[in-house]
Amino acid sequence: MAASAIRWSETWHLAIEALRANRVRAALTMLGVVIGSGCIVLVVTVGLTGRTFVRHQIEAVGSNIVFASLEQESVSQGVALSDRISLADLDAVRQEIPQAVRAAGTNDLPLSIVAAGKTWPVMLVGVTPDFQQMRNLIIPRGRYFDDDDFSSVGKVCVVSEHLAQIALPGQDPVGQNIHVGELTFTVIGVFRERIDTFGQSEIRTDSLLVPFPLVRYYTGDSFVVTLYAQADRPEDVPLVTERVAQILNSRHRPEAEYSVQNLSSILDTSRRISFALTMVLLLVALLALLISGIGIMNIMLVTVTERTREIGIRKAIGARPQEILYQFLFEAILISGVGAVIGILAAVTIPLLVNIFARFLPLPAGLSIPISWLSAVLAFVVSCGMGVLFGYLPARTAARLQPVESLRFE
Repeated sequence: MAASAIRWSETWHLAIEALRANRVRAALTMLGVVIGSGCIVLVVTVGLTGRTFVRHQIEAVGSNIVFASLEQESVSQGVALSDRISLADLDAVRQEIPQAVRAAGTNDLPLSIVAAGKTWPVMLVGVTPDFQQMRNLIIPRGRYFDDDDFSSVGKVCVVSEHLAQIALPGQDPVGQNIHVGELTFTVIGVFRERIDTFGQSEIRTDSLLVPFPLVRYYTGDSFVVTLYAQADRPEDVPLVTERVAQILNSRHRPEAEYSVQNLSSILDTSRRISFALTMVLLLVALLALLISGIGIMNIMLVTVTERTREIGIRKAIGARPQEILYQFLFEAILISGVGAVIGILAAVTIPLLVNIFARFLPLPAGLSIPISWLSAVLAFVVSCGMGVLFGYLPARTAARLQPVESLRFE
């Protein structure tokens, strides 16, 4: 057992000394492994970062949200007023879906204001009490509506930041009056979306929110254009989506069509795109490792030729073919293993540094860079596997050399 341990130690020592004797060659051969293993870790990191960022963006718009509306195609064909989503439908969603923790509705009306001698189109949005919590609206100045605002039909509004700058430039908008069409409202707060939806929701750049009863009082419309329901947990979103559709279909005519959607489909699509891109980039990284493995094999074959006399001397003094095989395999494993460690450390260092200095960089909100240690382990195992795979042929060639012919090699 002791003799065997000594031989293993000697084999490792000879492999290390052989690489030290050709540092430049070993370093250049190792470079491909460094790039390939680093790419594996970085590709997985980029994929996870994109997935995390998209999920954060969706959650910032409103987590676990289901939204429903009357199909526009049906409206163009002519529908009865009873087909429109009502406040009674909103109450039914609250009462009949225990998995829905909140429900809200909106009704928007395009109007205009006159500011600085120009007419600006604005969107007047009537909202129900839970809208602000569901949409994660930020109120940097003033306040949001309270119960009194919804019950008293007061002429109050909450305006977007851009609209406040246009309509009331150079002054604190809170407490000021704003004229919208023929209506006058008192501004009680300024809001902004946590994540800009770029006008893809009822909120536009120039919007003002008012209590829903106020819109109903002025227009006589008591219907809801968009109905929102918020599921308690992400896994409840499909059930809430199905139940909202069932409630709307059961409370209205069969001819009426309703669009009931959730943001999970967007998240699923982003995940599939991220997965596909990650797979493509991983194939590129594996190709880089494959090329580096071929480089290891070529260099090792050249090394075997250059060290033929050394191999003959070792065999002449008693080294077995298996020991020669292991020596050259160890050299290939050292090149691939050390290269993998360097590449992984470099790839892990980049996101660590970005996370450390993220507060000083103009990164998008919600962007964090996770590190997948599983990808690091995978990169190390694959790199070492490449070393063994492509180092075996040169090692076997060296092990099969005949001592007499090797000693006579010039």
